[in-house]
Formats: sequence, C-alpha cells, structure tokens
Amino acid sequence: QVQLVESGGGLVQAGGSLRLSCAASGLTFSSYAMGWFRQAPGKEREFVAANRWSGGSITYYADSVKGRFTIPRDNAKNTVYLQMNSLKPEDTAVYYCAAGLSRPWTIGEAYDYWGQGTQVTVSS
Repeated sequence: QVQLVESGGGLVQAGGSLRLSCAASGLTFSSYAMGWFRQAPGKEREFVAANRWSGGSITYYADSVKGRFTIPRDNAKNTVYLQMNSLKPEDTAVYYCAAGLSRPWTIGEAYDYWGQGTQVTVSS
C-alpha cells in the first residue's frame, strides 16, 4: 500500500531553517505531484507548496512562503523535501505531505494520499 512518511520537524527560533522530508513507497513516485500542506491550531489546512514532474520539476508556492521555502524532489529516492528558511512564528503548524494525480495542485482535494504529519514550531 501507499505510504508517505514525513520527518524533520522540530522547534526552531524565528529566522532559522528546517528541512522536512517525505519518503514515499507503494506508488510510481515520478508520476505523482507531491505537495506540502500545513494546519495550525484552530485554523484550516492550507496549501504550502507543490512539485510535479514533467521532465523536470514544476513548482508552486503559497504567497506566504514564496521566496522562503523550496520544494525539491529526488525521484531516485522517492523523496520530496520542504526546505524552510527565514522561519516565522506564523509558520508554526503540523506539516503534511501529500501525493496526487489531479489538478489543481494547490487544493487538498487534488491529493490521494497523505502522511501522518510532522510538527514545526517556530519560537519568537
């Protein structure tokens, strides 16, 4: 069966960096768009970034993270990353990795599989 396993979350000070990883198994990784979403306490889940493969990576970012986060993928390792720089307290959330085949890549409904989530806490 399909599994997505996130890792790399933790506590970091504002201005710091973290790199999340999402290791996928049970699917043809390069065929899937991979996305990152997050959910803060009391808030709805929101799109963060997505990467789809079409001979190379095509990436999408939420305005709130553009210029600070990147979403590289390694198809040989079946892994997608979320490199988070210049972190802010408002980035605090549980971050979820997702895999999907349908557009649009910026909404959760486009994704078929989800990881269990990893907590990111940014202190001020």
